[in-house]
Amino acid sequence: MAASLRQTSGLYFSVPFCRSKCTYCNFASGVYPASEHSKYVDRLVSDLSAAPAWARSMQVTLSRQVDTVYFGGGTPSLLSGDHFRQIFRAIRNEFMLTRDAEITVECAPGQLSDATLGAMVEVGVNRVSLGVQSFIDEEAHRSGRLHSRAQVLDDLHRLRSAGINNLNLDLLAGLAGQTLQSWRESLSVLIDTGVPHASVYMLEIDEESRLGRELLSGGARYGAELVPSDDAIVQMYEESVEALSEAGLKQYEISNFAQPGRESAHNLRYWQRKPYLGIGLDASSMLPAEDGSVLRAATTADLDEFLKHSDRQEPIIETSWLGPTQQIEEAWFLGLRRNAGVSFAALRKEFGAEAADPSIAIARRLADEGLLSIQRGKAALTSRGRLISNNVFAEFLGLGRGWSVEEEDCAEAVAH
Repeated sequence: MAASLRQTSGLYFSVPFCRSKCTYCNFASGVYPASEHSKYVDRLVSDLSAAPAWARSMQVTLSRQVDTVYFGGGTPSLLSGDHFRQIFRAIRNEFMLTRDAEITVECAPGQLSDATLGAMVEVGVNRVSLGVQSFIDEEAHRSGRLHSRAQVLDDLHRLRSAGINNLNLDLLAGLAGQTLQSWRESLSVLIDTGVPHASVYMLEIDEESRLGRELLSGGARYGAELVPSDDAIVQMYEESVEALSEAGLKQYEISNFAQPGRESAHNLRYWQRKPYLGIGLDASSMLPAEDGSVLRAATTADLDEFLKHSDRQEPIIETSWLGPTQQIEEAWFLGLRRNAGVSFAALRKEFGAEAADPSIAIARRLADEGLLSIQRGKAALTSRGRLISNNVFAEFLGLGRGWSVEEEDCAEAVAH
């Protein structure tokens, strides 16, 4: 295991509460009574306190020095200011936050109270991600979002006034009723805000969301008949890459764009296979062991199941120990998400040439097919490769056993 994997840890907190469930959402989140919030936060604190002992029992390394903290959801901004204070007291009791730690909270526009914002600043939150998806009010409302463009712009002003300038905005290509013209308008508004980071996602069609199920069944609910064609979605994405680059937001990962130095440190942790501890519903962890293996663990996605237990180990429903071959697979399908790509030399240094070279041969074949480019000993996705990235990743998932592409979900934890 590379030494860099032992230096610091990241913390991820899953907050599953929403005021409405978006039609396209496939995360473990939902509309729950506010009375559940305090019970849930108590459980987060309990699991956080138990985490060091749990790590020892699993014989994995959990550094007490933390340089990234991420609250994802769901809508973490629905928690009260006192809830954030309670969580951060627990963090500081068990861990040491580095002076320059990146602390991110995902917020839904129009759902961040002054009291919660004040508490976020008080505890050290220095980065906020707003789930906008569309600046066209009709598109946002049709998908289940509750905000308006005006509320997004007002929240940006409030956040900046509070001293939080490291901001991300999410857009989603493929919303019902979206057109190339409306997409360009959303993209233009995002650029005009001057935020240093943007995320652009393409609609995922699967059975985990209401809209996905409707599309797969050929139904018309949730505006399914208004979803743009695959070709239109691809064009939206490609235009975003070009427009954001021209605006100074350079693509550094398939879905992420940033000004230099404003990349998401926490999300980079996933793609660079650095250790993190997941706390909460449907949260994943990745921690190294002294023997060179890696533990990946995931908690239950059932809120009732999660809350009824008092022991951290009870809600953990999946654990996988990854040996060198599986880690090489991960190094490829996570590393290729980044524009920086995968270094052949780094792969050989960490795992040895005999273990790494079969996967490098796959990369050379994919380069011949135009899906990867190889320059200066590094392989990266081409523009065409990014559009069918899951197909590319699948090429590397047969090295040790029959993995499915769905296992990428566990490896990424995320987040968006």
